[in-house]
Amino acid sequence: MLLHDTALIYGRYLRQSLRSRFALLFGVLMPLLYLLFFGPLLTDLPLGGEGSSWQVLVPGLLLQLGLFGASFAGFSIIIEKSQGVVERMRVTPVSRLALLLGRVLRDATVFVFQAVLLVLAALVMGLRAPLPGVLIGFAFVGLLTVSLASLSYALAMKVSTPQEFGPAINAMTMPMMLLSGLMLPMTLGPTWLDVLSHFVPFRYLVDAVRDAYVGSYATTPMLYGVLVAIAFAALAVTVGTRVFRTAGA
Repeated sequence: MLLHDTALIYGRYLRQSLRSRFALLFGVLMPLLYLLFFGPLLTDLPLGGEGSSWQVLVPGLLLQLGLFGASFAGFSIIIEKSQGVVERMRVTPVSRLALLLGRVLRDATVFVFQAVLLVLAALVMGLRAPLPGVLIGFAFVGLLTVSLASLSYALAMKVSTPQEFGPAINAMTMPMMLLSGLMLPMTLGPTWLDVLSHFVPFRYLVDAVRDAYVGSYATTPMLYGVLVAIAFAALAVTVGTRVFRTAGA
């Protein structure tokens, strides 16, 4: 029943996304602008790591896509609560876990699709990366989306208005972006900043995807990245499911 219910919820929300093609393309616009206008500035600069500047920038942009897109996914729950959709779902026998999984799997599908578009654009601009590394990058985007979307939906179930939700999400995402080395490796900064960034789990995902894009798979950063991504996803889905159950959604 869980698989059946998840498929129903996933199909419902995926059809909604497919009907809004503009939103699908608009979601990749910001990382694409970084790629077009920021990427050329890094060409031939020593960035303190292996590979080209594109192999440093593109992994960060992929995870930036998942970070900001998935973190704000909860806005849709707030809208549904105001329209009575959540109330109608309460009287159905559908699994509460399926109500969460269907949504986050839809989000993962959308953001991985946008990640594919971003990588295709990067290839045109000069990115060269091994296919396994690119696929690993997509897997990290999917896991990050599942994690952050689950927490975003959980928070949205607890607040009443977008005015409460937006500032809370900004307060969480901005430190993650600044301390994870999305744009440039944190090793380029002062020692204290590099040390501080290790307390941000997101940094380990960025380092892992950058290793994958230069063809380094059996590395310590890759191991840490995989472990953190899986643990974060498991924790986030657990928290999200508990909130959905207690909220009666």
